[in-house]
Amino acid sequence: MAGTFRSLRGYNYRLWASGSIISNLGTWMQRTAQDWLVLTELTRHNATAVGIVMAFQFGPHLLLLPLTGFAADHFDRRKVLFVTQIVLALLSLGLGILTLTGLVVLWHVYLFAFLLGCTTAFDAPVRQTFVSELVLEGDLSNAVGLNSTSFNIARMIGPAVAGVLIARVGTGWVFLINAVSFVTVIAALAMLRIDELHRETRAPHSRGSFVDGFRYVASRPDLRAIITMMFLFGTFGLNFPIFISTMSVTAFQEGAGRYGLLTSILAIGSVAGALLSAQRGRPHLAILTGAAAVFGIGFTLAAVMPNYWLFALMLIVIGVSAQTFNTGTSSLVQLSTAPAMRGRVMAILMAIAMGGTPLGAPIIGWVVDHFGPRIALGVGAAGGFGAALVGLHYLWKYRGLRAWVEAGRVRFSLKPVVQT
Repeated sequence: MAGTFRSLRGYNYRLWASGSIISNLGTWMQRTAQDWLVLTELTRHNATAVGIVMAFQFGPHLLLLPLTGFAADHFDRRKVLFVTQIVLALLSLGLGILTLTGLVVLWHVYLFAFLLGCTTAFDAPVRQTFVSELVLEGDLSNAVGLNSTSFNIARMIGPAVAGVLIARVGTGWVFLINAVSFVTVIAALAMLRIDELHRETRAPHSRGSFVDGFRYVASRPDLRAIITMMFLFGTFGLNFPIFISTMSVTAFQEGAGRYGLLTSILAIGSVAGALLSAQRGRPHLAILTGAAAVFGIGFTLAAVMPNYWLFALMLIVIGVSAQTFNTGTSSLVQLSTAPAMRGRVMAILMAIAMGGTPLGAPIIGWVVDHFGPRIALGVGAAGGFGAALVGLHYLWKYRGLRAWVEAGRVRFSLKPVVQT
């Protein structure tokens, strides 16, 4: 188990990873079914409605930030995850019943998306930081990479399975299957060896603890740059449900099966990016900058692809670069943040990553409805290029980035990191 899969040597992480991959599979099936339900069953290909659903689903990450960061740093993370997984299962069950009985209308989806967003606002930073209790710090970057691999293997399989199920039995059953999938991660949490968890020192309770997280980020130019990059990257680039569904339905006139396949093809690139991240050592900001630039290039090329399969090929490039950026960001922030501040800083990062969607998704949906999905892909490209420019500015100002040509090759140099 050396190298890429070394974190799996530990019982706790191995158990957690096994339960998570099944739950992740159900989650991606539900995401695909939810987007399809809104786009083709409850509206007439209204991309703005899909954007509004995404806004309701991810907006709570910003609204609840003072509470979610506090919970990640002060509460028992295992117990918090128990609660969030049970609530997520119940929400999937409720939406499934409404859909199967034919009672579902658009505002129901909006409501369930909002409740789902409130729950995942607590779940996401706790889930991210809980990994540090399952492995030693030297394996943290590897474990984060393997988590992303699991998530994206599920993304590769789940949408394709969902597409088949939607065509044969309908969207409601997909929601019910997702509800059942949460049993595996709940069981994994129950079976962990508590005495083998690497517990961290909990931050002391204080009235200013939430503000302390922002002060800590404000004092760190590297964290400021990373979070700004994530805002641009996530707000305008990570709106894949809108990009893929509208290109599939309107640009290429494909059905549910081909729509699910595109999401799975995107995940092939994401799995490759996650495995590369797991194999790599400690990430650094130069890698994030390069990944953001490739992301922008991939979106630019995808916008001009003339047919389904060439567009799908560009999704692999986008998937590799997006996962390299996302996984590297999570690992770098956790490894460079003081343990007592880790939960709050990760909550801020997750709020920016997911909370940017309420701003970006409706904008992207509006652009699709008025100018078409190809122009919207150009907006996604701008998000990637903008993030790369922020990274370059940080590397030039704080790391002394220099470039020159030697023997026909472009070479770069950076000053060593000075950690505060």
